[in-house]
Amino acid sequence: MSKLPAQHYRRRPPTRRRMRKHAFQMVVSVLAMFLLCIFFLAWTFPRDLLPSAGSVTAIPEPPPSPAAASPAAEPEPQPVVQTVRFSATGDNLIHSPIYKQAKRRAAGTEGYSFDYCYMNLLDFYAQQDINWINQETLCSKELAPSTYPCFSTPGECAEALYRAGFPVFSLSNNHTYDKGAAGIAATLRFWETMPEDVITTGLWKGEADYGRIPIQTVDGVKIAYLSYTEHTNGIPRNSKMTANIIYTSQQDVMEQQVRAARQEADFVVVGVHWGVEDSHNITQAQRTLAQSLADWGADVIIGTHPHVLQDAEWRTAADGRNVFVAYSLGNFLSTQSKPDQLFGAILTLELEQTTEPDGSVHCAVRGPKLHVTVTHYDAGKSNVRTYLFRDYTPELAQAHGVRAAYPSFGYDYIRQTAQTYINSEFLELA
Repeated sequence: MSKLPAQHYRRRPPTRRRMRKHAFQMVVSVLAMFLLCIFFLAWTFPRDLLPSAGSVTAIPEPPPSPAAASPAAEPEPQPVVQTVRFSATGDNLIHSPIYKQAKRRAAGTEGYSFDYCYMNLLDFYAQQDINWINQETLCSKELAPSTYPCFSTPGECAEALYRAGFPVFSLSNNHTYDKGAAGIAATLRFWETMPEDVITTGLWKGEADYGRIPIQTVDGVKIAYLSYTEHTNGIPRNSKMTANIIYTSQQDVMEQQVRAARQEADFVVVGVHWGVEDSHNITQAQRTLAQSLADWGADVIIGTHPHVLQDAEWRTAADGRNVFVAYSLGNFLSTQSKPDQLFGAILTLELEQTTEPDGSVHCAVRGPKLHVTVTHYDAGKSNVRTYLFRDYTPELAQAHGVRAAYPSFGYDYIRQTAQTYINSEFLELA
């Protein structure tokens, strides 16, 4: 057998060596491609986006908290406003059916109970800070009670009014001298027995007493009270009287008192017993005196005496203040016999005192309203009591004792009469 050539017997490289060589070539190729890409990107990258030599990119800091930024600013001083809710009520005119009724309701005691007359208004008066009333008749516990034309009223009536929320009583009216010197002395002694927070105005112990201005302080607000009357039914003052009223004809005295009150108090409230009885019309004399009182320093002027409603208005005082005048609040409680004498109004308003940061003080009268009231009595002038019109009903009006003589009297009659004579800006029926 012949032998093959020698070359045919050379051994081939093993397969593993060939694979390593191939892998090495692949790595070199990939690396070369990577370097080419890096070079290309470096050549084409925008130069303005590259950081400059030596620059360091800052890491943003979180925004400072409000407390760390600056200390809190001090709040601006604000005005301090103090508001006093005030009410005024018309004639508390105590005829014999009222005090006889009070005697029967005293439940066997020797006194009188008038609380029934006012019980329907307790919640209303409780909403006010001050309640003022014209006490038309002399109150005492010494004189026997009497009725028209010269009145004397048991002191228990004033005590019932105090329990109903009244601390301020105006005593200057045409019936103040009804019982002469004895009546004046007895009523002064009675009022001295009333609680310390009771304030009376309108009776003065002679000319030396004219400089005394009754002032009440409520929540830091000072209110002065003055009262005057046009006449005393022709009964003059006599030398035995230990106190006297001031007539509206004594305008020099009135001016001195009102100007003094203006200096001593934040608000000046003046009651005036004036006008024509049973007339809804305001006289020129009333308007003229109202303007004078405003110019002298009054802030609120409360009219009584006509026994019926009269209108109200704002007046501008000489110093620019807005002064509110209610010319007649009408009757509050009575057993008079004509329809228009059996409803009146309670005046409410706010006395607003503003103290500015610099210490200056401004006072203003706000939001006056006239709330209509009805004096109701049954047949024979029995069960006498007063309601707010908003609490009165057509059924009660139909049962009113006055309808025996005046069948036209009724719920709608009251509403329509009030709307006729009272400016709608001030009238409150609901």
